[in-house]
Amino acid sequence: MRLAAIDIGSNAARLLIAEVGHDITGKPLFNKLNLVRVPLRLGFDVFEKGEISKEKRGMVLQTMKAYSHLMNAYGVDHIIACATSAMRDARNSEDLIRKIKLETGISIEIISGELEASIIYENHIAENMDTDHSYLYIDVGGGSTELTFFADGKLVFKESFNIGTIRLLKDMVDDEKWNQMKDVIKTRTRNYKKITAIGTGGNINKVFSLSKKKDGKPLSLDLLKDYYKEISNFSVEERINIYKLRADRADVIVPALQIYINVMRWAETEEIFVPKIGLADGLIQHLYSELEANKVL
Repeated sequence: MRLAAIDIGSNAARLLIAEVGHDITGKPLFNKLNLVRVPLRLGFDVFEKGEISKEKRGMVLQTMKAYSHLMNAYGVDHIIACATSAMRDARNSEDLIRKIKLETGISIEIISGELEASIIYENHIAENMDTDHSYLYIDVGGGSTELTFFADGKLVFKESFNIGTIRLLKDMVDDEKWNQMKDVIKTRTRNYKKITAIGTGGNINKVFSLSKKKDGKPLSLDLLKDYYKEISNFSVEERINIYKLRADRADVIVPALQIYINVMRWAETEEIFVPKIGLADGLIQHLYSELEANKVL
């Protein structure tokens, strides 16, 4: 069976196509067949003007048409499509969603920050790690950051904050928002076992690639601080050339590092694991669980 997930974020739209099989115990196995990313950068419109421009609306529609053709080519059986922070904030998002449905058949749901945090957690990475630690999922996007805290074998809290890379670039995150995040982290993680961070999102994945660390090895907080200082010293054009970054990664990677560093400092954690999963992966798991619960499988 083939499943597809579309994640329309503030910086990019992703299509993940996966094949689902089962091991000898019947546990589902998810094999990625393709992951496509288009840098729509909706947040640059929305966070400044409150709506998606005509040009960007056209780009979104063409992207969804392309994704529809690709899903047909792969023989996808079921699809889930969600939009996050930028579409949550855009006053004309519902009109665009109706047009996409009409022209492509793809139904897009705008999900809350809390649901976004829950879906990322559905990857259940922490459940496969040792029980001597607590785990804090940190998912940094263009418009928001989702935190999910896992300790003593259960989900303790999940929170979404309007602190994202594009909002930071646009100077739209004030001290009050930072202090709110800091207070939640310090208050809600107190008196639990030592915390290990789990980082998701394209920026932390890129930093992990730059570090040349082996898969499964964590990045230290000190290393993130070093990268922040180093990369901040270069212009966007220089970052593209020196680190071989895409233009739409080169500008947001510095504010992303700022967010990860602050969260880790406030959580008093010294290392972060980067399993290279994100919202699209969680959406695949979420879709599979829904199909199973509804006896579709």
